[in-house]
Amino acid sequence: MEESGKKRILIIEDDNHIAEGLKLNLSLQGYEVDVAPDGVAGLQKWQTGRPDLIVLDIMLPGIDGFSVLESIRLVDERLPILILSARGSLEDRIKGLASGVDDYLAKPFNLEEFLLRVERLLARASWAGETDGRLPGGPLPEIYSFGDNRIDFPNATAYVRSGKINLTEQEMKLLRLFIANRGKALSRKKILEIGWGYRGAITTRTVDNFIVRLRKYFEIDPQNPIYFRSLRSVGYVFDHPDPPIIKKSC
Repeated sequence: MEESGKKRILIIEDDNHIAEGLKLNLSLQGYEVDVAPDGVAGLQKWQTGRPDLIVLDIMLPGIDGFSVLESIRLVDERLPILILSARGSLEDRIKGLASGVDDYLAKPFNLEEFLLRVERLLARASWAGETDGRLPGGPLPEIYSFGDNRIDFPNATAYVRSGKINLTEQEMKLLRLFIANRGKALSRKKILEIGWGYRGAITTRTVDNFIVRLRKYFEIDPQNPIYFRSLRSVGYVFDHPDPPIIKKSC
């Protein structure tokens, strides 16, 4: 909590005219506002600035808004996010809601309506309790089991045939990504966008190396994986034939 007590809002918008207009009007309402011009910068400012609400455009350079949204939702289900986009079709709205957005407003928009939506989202978040930046429950589990493996996300550990493994932050993020998309093909590009924020120093080879590591942890035979499978010319898919054991940790 910062000394001023002001609510912090992050605007991720590549149109400088719109971004500055939103910043001015939100500041006049008493909010502390920061702006990011693209998806990569937006993810960085989210991680370091811990905003209370994000206003997110979809059509962004580098990483689109949907990938930004999915990346955030892997680790924070409670942070209020409002999509503000010229793409206002039913298909886009449904995709946004399915990815975890809290509200969706199409451009052009009414400023008074926008400010009221922001106020409402912040009020709702305060009623639910402040987010701590960790996975609070939501649709993703705290403990997830498949085969002989059990992943304990709150404690950053996994229990496999060989014993207990301490997981890195990046390994947990990728595991959440695969679990959230169980049975769905994920391209290396999509894994980079959501899992790493598509930073220039990260290559598709890095994705392959992490998959090798996950197979070593969780597969009976890493050379013939049944959980983390390759899809030729596509990417990877995570799935398992047995129903997952999902529960909340005590």
